Amino acid sequence: MFTSLTRRALISMVTAATIVGGAGAAIAQDKIKLRLSAVSSDTDQRAIALLEKFAPAVAGIADFEPHWNASLFAQGTELEAIASGDLEMSITSAQELATFFPEFSIFTAGYVHQDAAHQVAVFNDPLMDAFKQKAEDELGVKLLTVMYLGRRQVNLRMPKSERTVMTPADMAGVNLRMPGSDAWQFLGKALGANPTPMAFTEVYTALQTGAVDGQDNPLPTVVDAKFYEVTKQIVLTSHLVDLNYLALSKATWDAMTPEQQATVQAAADETAEFGRQNQLQKEEELVSFLVENGLDVYEPDVNAFRTAVQAAYTASDLAKDWPEGVLEKINALGN
Repeated sequence: MFTSLTRRALISMVTAATIVGGAGAAIAQDKIKLRLSAVSSDTDQRAIALLEKFAPAVAGIADFEPHWNASLFAQGTELEAIASGDLEMSITSAQELATFFPEFSIFTAGYVHQDAAHQVAVFNDPLMDAFKQKAEDELGVKLLTVMYLGRRQVNLRMPKSERTVMTPADMAGVNLRMPGSDAWQFLGKALGANPTPMAFTEVYTALQTGAVDGQDNPLPTVVDAKFYEVTKQIVLTSHLVDLNYLALSKATWDAMTPEQQATVQAAADETAEFGRQNQLQKEEELVSFLVENGLDVYEPDVNAFRTAVQAAYTASDLAKDWPEGVLEKINALGN
């Protein structure tokens, strides 16, 4: 978490950037400069959506200038660059925002978002207003829209006939490779497994040799990394529905006319929907591909998993910064 001194410094930068932005509105330049810094490549699904939808939609009012592969700002520094007035746009995560505002960690927890549609409902609900306002007021960052990245699923090397997973109890004793951070290891335990930290590059061999019993990742990763070659089943737990936010400098937003703001917002929403539908279609197609390659792909009792995982979070220190009642409101939007 950032120190109070750092936070004060950021707020000062935000105030200065806002003043500059307000002056820019009076000048009313012909075209807005929108430089975007992203760590992804230009072939990433988020980049494709931005290039195919956002860029042409704002072409009449803005010069959209994307920079991929962290070529403009290093990963993790984009929000500070926006705060200081040195950048207009970025693709950010709830994890990154939580380093500034711990309450954003609720959106990084297992089973908070239920699916892609639920993500959109949560983002557009009044419950998000306080989160968005804090990012604007204290960091100078306006969250335009939510982008769907996919659902993480459990992928096991043993056949379904040997172990069928319907509830967290069925995960007992499963050595499940999870990323090494404490947050990821906590999620693995909450799922009922024995989480095993391991570098991603070691996972294929570990599955092949039985050093681990399984791993968790979105289906595109299962296919890209060829984990399907050394596993027998996919349990569609959907335990983490991953997301990004398309972020814009609040000073830049405030310098726009209402018509320009409407154009940028519509372009952002269209971009997110385009990427969302493409990713959902890809996930559906990959289920067929995995079945054709001999894997059992099935859905467990997701409600049993959600209940167990949320109970583990709410009983832990990880939930101490979550605003009271927000989790219940989020859950209600999915019912």
